[in-house]
This record gives sequence, C-alpha cells and structure tokens, in this order.
Amino acid sequence: MTEMMRAALYDRFGGPEVLYVGEVPKPVPGPGEVLVKVGAMSINGGELYARAGRLRLLTGRKFPLRTGLDFAGEIAGFGSPAAGLAPGDQVWGVMARSSGFGSAAQYVVVRPEQISRSPKGLDPVDAVALPVGTTAITALRDKARLRPGERLLVRGAAGGVGNVAVQLGKVMGARVTGLARADNLALVRELGADEALDYRSTTPTDLGHYDVVLDTVGKDLPAYRRLLAPGGRMVAIAFDADRIAASLGYLLASAVHGRSRARFFSGNPKTELFTELTSYVEQGMLRPVVDTVFPLADIAAAHRALEAGGVRGKHVVRID
Repeated sequence: MTEMMRAALYDRFGGPEVLYVGEVPKPVPGPGEVLVKVGAMSINGGELYARAGRLRLLTGRKFPLRTGLDFAGEIAGFGSPAAGLAPGDQVWGVMARSSGFGSAAQYVVVRPEQISRSPKGLDPVDAVALPVGTTAITALRDKARLRPGERLLVRGAAGGVGNVAVQLGKVMGARVTGLARADNLALVRELGADEALDYRSTTPTDLGHYDVVLDTVGKDLPAYRRLLAPGGRMVAIAFDADRIAASLGYLLASAVHGRSRARFFSGNPKTELFTELTSYVEQGMLRPVVDTVFPLADIAAAHRALEAGGVRGKHVVRID
C-alpha cells in the first residue's frame, strides 16, 4: 500500500486562494537520492510567479502542481549510501531545477549535492530563512567581485536575499547602502548598513554612484544601472514580472555592451555553497531574519503575505 503525505497543491493558476493542502504519495528515494523530512520551508518570489501561471513554460500544466523551493529538516532515509551523511542529520537545501517546486510537503527526495548540514543551534524555522544566502554569496563574490572599500547599493535590503546581502557586504568590507520601506530601515541599519534609505521617497537621482548595485526588485533597471561608477557592476536576481521579455532583453544586452555591465543569474546552489553559508552563520557573520511563521495549512496566507510586500526577512512555513 502506498504511503501518503501532506503537501501544498494547486489545480489551476491564479491567486493564493488556489492553494490547498492535499495528500500525495510519499516519495521513495532511488539510487543516489536522499529522503528529507521537511521541518520548514520559506516563500520565494518564483513560487508566486509559478502559481500565477507566469512560468508555464517551466512548470507545465500537469495539475495538481506543487509549490516550495527551499527546505530545512532532517535526513529520513537513503536510496543508497551517501558519504558524510547519516539518518537524523539536520540539513538544508534547495530543490533541483529539474524537479521544479515541491518543498511545501512533509518529505522531499533530493540528491546529496543539493544539501549540506545546516548550522548548529538553528531549528528548521530559523535555518530556512537563510538558504537564499547562497544567492547573495554568488551575486556579490562571484558575479560582482565585490572588493573591500567599495560602495554597495542593495535594493530590497530588508527582503529575503537583500537582508543577507547587507550582512555579507559588511563582512566583505564594503560600504553598504540599503533601500527599503521606511518601517524597515531600523532593521537594515541593525544588520550593518552604513546608510538606510526609504525607497518610496528616494529616487535614483537622489543617490550617488556605486561600485556594485545588487537589485532584488527587478523594476527600473536602467535607472539604477546609471548609478554605477566607472567600472561598476550591477547584478540583478529578479525581473519585472509584468515585462519579462523586456527585462531579460535589457539584462542580456547590457551584459555584452558597455563598461558598466549588468548581470542576471538564477541560482542553483550545490553542497559547497551551502557549506560555506553554514560556516558564515556558525562564525556569527550572518543571522536569520524571520518575518512570520505559518502552518502548512495556511500556505495561501503565506503567499498572500509575500505578495503584499514590506517583508522583513522571510515568511516561513512550518511543516507539522
């Protein structure tokens, strides 16, 4: 008899109200796979676009579809032995691109290279606020090559990736300016920003020049690219969902032409990057920021909360 588990599902594209919790077969790990019992997952922008039907080329239309990208939990089994891992190990990770979404569930099956041990002392709810930190590491270190003393502007500085980027920017020795909502500016300063500005009352023309701009918003990219100093670099991790083709076209063109280049990337982190993130956390260089914790039954409310904006860190879903 097939063992079942609870998971967040949707049978049509639409708003948060299309989400519900149903039963699906519990996954069975095959050779080279790991079964993880999920303790918590967080809500990311890509899941909102997928649920709304804006990523149909990636998700397809074979309903019911699943949601959830990252997860934190414990190893519950193996399809075959995996070096350095054992049942009961606390781990975190991200679903592979090939498998799509699905971490809003009691169990997931992943490959060992998609996970690492999570930081000691963090329960899954706190831990799962940080896997997006792999995006911040890649953006600032590998794509922008941020150097000590450089000026860094973070758009969306209180959000999931933005708050980690502010912290990491300071660790890397940059002078950090964060743009966020007025009621989140104190948090941005607390995370280490040298300057925190209200994005609603601060326009690009009010700002100076920066060596690196990290954009987690995706709108008005040309205006913020013009803030780059000579030799400056802009890294965008989001695009305008209402103008997807135009946004991606601009980023591709600007990556090729001009001295002040803009780069776009979509993260697909592996064990080494998660291990590095764990090290940052355990050394006290990065800390999680959790906005609100929802039970799995309230997955729709969690999606609705992220769509409303003004998030402080991450909205987390606890899997009972």
